[in-house]
Amino acid sequence: MKKSSLATVTIGAMLALNLSLVFAATKADFNGTWVMDKSRSEGLPPDVEQTMILKQSEDKLTVENRITGDENDLTVSDTYIINGKEVEFSQKVNDQESKGKRTSKWLEDGSGFVSSEEIIRQAGDGTQITQQVTRKWVMAADGKMFTVEMNVKGPNGTRQTKRVFVKK
Repeated sequence: MKKSSLATVTIGAMLALNLSLVFAATKADFNGTWVMDKSRSEGLPPDVEQTMILKQSEDKLTVENRITGDENDLTVSDTYIINGKEVEFSQKVNDQESKGKRTSKWLEDGSGFVSSEEIIRQAGDGTQITQQVTRKWVMAADGKMFTVEMNVKGPNGTRQTKRVFVKK
């Protein structure tokens, strides 16, 4: 009788471990249209509004980002390859394209990812500037909200923002 109880406990423990590994490996699903919640976002002018349309397939996230404010309207097109390897990328802001190198990797729990990049942009006066940008995207457990914490370091110093998005 003790042998069967031990076997049952062992099998139960193995099943629990396998299930925990399956759930740990599940990656956040960013697909959909998302609107920035200004009341929970930080580091932005009060007039800024943002909507993102995200398409995710495996480790590829395509971003169509619309940002509006008093000063100007921006459309940002970008793609993240979330595999932990450095890749060359291009980012289009309205009609201006910038290029750089980026590394994006999933967080251990799969709830989001971190990206680090160096990008070369053209400033308003035509000169080229280099920026180092880190972003941390984290999906809420219910899948109805995510946060992007961004740190941008460039010739004018460092700027940090936190943007909270809710599913539309």
